[in-house]
Amino acid sequence: MKKEVSIRLFEQKQIRSSWNEEEEKWYFSVIDVIEVLTGTDRPRKYWSDLKAKLKKDGSELSEKIGQLKMQSSDGKYYNTDIADTEQLFRLIQSIPSPKAEPFKLWIAKVARERIDEIEDPEIGIDRLMETYLRKGYSKEWINQRLKSIEIRKDLTDEWEKRGVQKGQEFAILTDDITKAWSGFTTKEYKQFKDLKKENLRDNMTNLELVLNMLAEATTTEISMEKKPKTLPESRIIAKQGGTIAGNTRKEIEQKTGRKIVTKLNVKQLEQKRKHDSLKEQNQTEK
Repeated sequence: MKKEVSIRLFEQKQIRSSWNEEEEKWYFSVIDVIEVLTGTDRPRKYWSDLKAKLKKDGSELSEKIGQLKMQSSDGKYYNTDIADTEQLFRLIQSIPSPKAEPFKLWIAKVARERIDEIEDPEIGIDRLMETYLRKGYSKEWINQRLKSIEIRKDLTDEWEKRGVQKGQEFAILTDDITKAWSGFTTKEYKQFKDLKKENLRDNMTNLELVLNMLAEATTTEISMEKKPKTLPESRIIAKQGGTIAGNTRKEIEQKTGRKIVTKLNVKQLEQKRKHDSLKEQNQTEK
């Protein structure tokens, strides 16, 4: 049963989701949906109380809710309650929220979009670009980010071919690569940038993205050549790929005198560049 786990956005709020190819259904994290609809900072407690109420009222909905391992804000994977679109529609009826109706429309739109993307993959790329543009990213950065997604997909395909398991083993190898090129594990990198649920790559600068792509592309090439048979062998290769990019980072830092890995996210840096450019322009005019 092949699944594709991703993040969907509703009013700039992240909702973890998973596409089941065999069933052709989206499954959504119930906790994320409740957090968005209610605004509560204790969505798990809200869901626990709601489940108890539904059971008391004789509803079978809570018993039909499934579970799937999804990545949490700490970078680890945990069993998470999930619901398909039909179950979510029923669940929303039990949650008083002014966002209920627009959220229903959003769910229906997401379901339709996925079918469209299967029929024409370019639609998915166009929609992703539109999403980043709405979030304020430059076209130059977006093109870099789209390329990074392609390179990451090549790497995960190679890992699957070598028997690496999705979830924890993917996370271990990703940490190995990230630590080797940046000096941080993924969790440490997110903490350095003061991120919580936000995607790390969405908060990398162009140069950070380029080095991360170099690390992952190099790891893919070495793995294809060495054909590792075990996770420890894949970890050695992941560290080798990351180290090559890490050496490049150190050379750039030595030549420029500036650190590549920055606390700032790409949007903050673009604002800073615009500010500096305007300041330089004003000084020139004087």
